[in-house]
Amino acid sequence: MNQPEQWPDRSEPLEKRTMASQLEVRVRQDIINGRLVPGSRLRLKELADFYDAGVIPLREALSRLAATGFVEAEDQKGFSVGRISAQEIRDITDTRLHIECRALALSISQGDVEWESRVLAAHHRLDRLPVIEGAERLLKPEWEIAHDAFHKALLSSCDSSWLLRFAATLRDQTARYRLLAMHYADSDSRDVRGEHKSLLDAALSKDIKTACEILSAHYEETTQRVLSHELLQGSTGSAKTRKV
Repeated sequence: MNQPEQWPDRSEPLEKRTMASQLEVRVRQDIINGRLVPGSRLRLKELADFYDAGVIPLREALSRLAATGFVEAEDQKGFSVGRISAQEIRDITDTRLHIECRALALSISQGDVEWESRVLAAHHRLDRLPVIEGAERLLKPEWEIAHDAFHKALLSSCDSSWLLRFAATLRDQTARYRLLAMHYADSDSRDVRGEHKSLLDAALSKDIKTACEILSAHYEETTQRVLSHELLQGSTGSAKTRKV
């Protein structure tokens, strides 16, 4: 029987985590939601007051986030929110498609009834949750977790631990940009639920070619919306689509 890859579980209740782990989750979410602006300085005292936490666990949390690119750490200068660029998101997306399409193909070909159950359950939860909340149109944290879980479930019967590790890293980096695709008046015109349902149907039908095409189009649509955001206009580097 195919067993799912063990992934870090960000859905674990905060009260069961150490203070540093709780702060890591909270700061990460504030970066994803744009409350902490890319490139802005992270002053420990101000953040400690805001999160009602000590400086030591906060420093540990920021150091962990620096290891994943959400935060940048510089000697003698402290911490700042990780910068974003058109070139980087284009590179992340192209690399992600290479990795995830291969992992998805392996997962579908090896998927059994347990895999199907995981995918169906993950999609059911995702489909029932609203994507954004509030007048600021911030990504709903519960949706972000469910979205992550659905894409993990799709790949969970892939037997290559390295493919899954790379996929997890790239998915985490994409999260830093996803909010930029949501801050548009016409964002409601995108049928995200429909995209996920089409991906689900193709995967369960064992149609690898169609599933990979849908996955590629799904990620590419998000990336194009991100690239249209004013924060990335004029950023250096080419952002042209490369064939995968």
